[in-house]
Amino acid sequence: MLTTEKPVESIESALDRDSFIHRHIGPSPREIEQMLNELRFESLEELINATIPSRIRMPGLLQLDQAWSETQAIEKLRRYAQKNQMFKSMIGMGYYGTHTPAVIARNVLENPGWYTAYTPYQAEIAQGRLESLLTFQQMVMDLTGLEMANASLLDEATAAAEAMTLCKRAGKHTSNTFFVAEDVHPQTIDVVRTRAKYFGYQVVVGSVEELGSSSVFGALLQYPGTTGQIHDLSPMIEAAHANGTLVAVASDLLSLTLLKPPGEMGADIVLGSAQRFGVPLGFGGPHAAFFATRDEFKRSTPGRVIGVSKDRRGKTALRMAMQTREQHIRRDKATSNICTAQALLANMAVFYAIYHGPEGLKKIAQRVHRFACTVAHELQEHGFTLKHNQFFDTVTVLTDNPHEICQRANRLGLNLRQLNDAVGISIDETTSFADIAAVIKAITNKDQSQTINQLALASAVIPAALQRQSEFMTHPTFHRYHSETEMLRYLKRLENKDFSLTHGMIPLGSCTMKLNATSEMLPVSWPEFANIHPFAPRDQWQGYQLMIDELRDWLLEITGYDAISMQPNSGAQGEYAGLLAIRLYQQ
Repeated sequence: MLTTEKPVESIESALDRDSFIHRHIGPSPREIEQMLNELRFESLEELINATIPSRIRMPGLLQLDQAWSETQAIEKLRRYAQKNQMFKSMIGMGYYGTHTPAVIARNVLENPGWYTAYTPYQAEIAQGRLESLLTFQQMVMDLTGLEMANASLLDEATAAAEAMTLCKRAGKHTSNTFFVAEDVHPQTIDVVRTRAKYFGYQVVVGSVEELGSSSVFGALLQYPGTTGQIHDLSPMIEAAHANGTLVAVASDLLSLTLLKPPGEMGADIVLGSAQRFGVPLGFGGPHAAFFATRDEFKRSTPGRVIGVSKDRRGKTALRMAMQTREQHIRRDKATSNICTAQALLANMAVFYAIYHGPEGLKKIAQRVHRFACTVAHELQEHGFTLKHNQFFDTVTVLTDNPHEICQRANRLGLNLRQLNDAVGISIDETTSFADIAAVIKAITNKDQSQTINQLALASAVIPAALQRQSEFMTHPTFHRYHSETEMLRYLKRLENKDFSLTHGMIPLGSCTMKLNATSEMLPVSWPEFANIHPFAPRDQWQGYQLMIDELRDWLLEITGYDAISMQPNSGAQGEYAGLLAIRLYQQ
């Protein structure tokens, strides 16, 4: 039978490279024609000539590669992914391997009903997300031992910088100096120093024991410390309070299922990353930070806070209780931005906690801790000395040859943390007995090191004074949804209360994933992209490097600039970085 369809005129046209553009970007040819007729123009070129002055028009075309189809783009991303090497990460530093429950991966992370929904400014079309974010706040309050929490921030380091500014705003101390303990994660210290510089604050880094004798407006401590140490912070916090100093503690949510919470030690602020609650490493993010503080500081708390309202008939509804003060009331004094504060990632973290429940989280934490104790015990049996004898998940072993040990570990498929005179080993939910045996072999360099069958779980080393006694996550929500079917229905009930791209167009915001095509979202879940630690050796993330370099080149061509920074992790952070670049240029 003869066909009346137009024949393919060339191999190039047969590739159908435009299919992505036609499906995802802009109006159809018919809609364009209708608009041109309404405006009385013959072509888009004529419209552009009439509306955009020639003096600001680009004279030629962008020097970019020809567009790819969706299939070609996915194939190229596959090739990039294959260049990333997935080593077992034991680097720690606030980033841990985790198992994302499949029911959460499929129904939240990969579900446009969740990932396209905008930060909930409009409460009436966001009751599902607001409910889960309210539960996130409750989880954080329970685990940290504090009276209120916000609904997440960007990351641990910037949350620490926010804590510093809260200490200055809410505190009474006249000093202009902020104290940071030397066992805080190094990337956090860097961010705090940068933020402090432009506020005019001085930053002093020292031993936590020095805090009591320091005249400072605020302090940042880490619990557990970056090399694993845990100790009672109560005396240091009490001494700081006697001097009029407010104290923030960077902590780890999983550890707080076993450890005495900082809020019970007197901390004014507790912050950290919720990443290890089911959110993949993703080469460093995005991840949701948590931020808890005392009720008296609620008006100074950064980010968004979800609250419960009642109407005149007594019916309850959720809303963002104090979201406007930062951007609309505080204006130039605003220190944070609420719309990029990682609603999707906070929801994933709390769903992880709901799915496991308090007992499930405690079981994971106990396994992590006992595995770390086993590593410590075996290394001591081989004559090694530990930097700390009390820890939760991170063992730091002293050595004269940290580089050599880390190289041996790499050959066994492991990444350890290399320090000047030590090697750090951080255990997480994904660690196996085989991993422990490999670690011991790498460090001892003995073929006769313990095999899997010879290993036995060592005793816990958390002292009685630091063991958690208080209950947490007692709300019924944390005890109802432990089977997959119950969890699935719970997620769907929340999703059905929301408005997302699955229902219609969302006019607000540029910082969401709402307009990403499904094919652009697929690689986010690929293990070669999801399971890379941000401080992994450079030769293990060549695929990431190629992808970032390519994006850099495209953006330089499009913007006409000479250089670009990929460092800012949100639109607000990009604006801030731009202002700092201008300031540095002027200086």
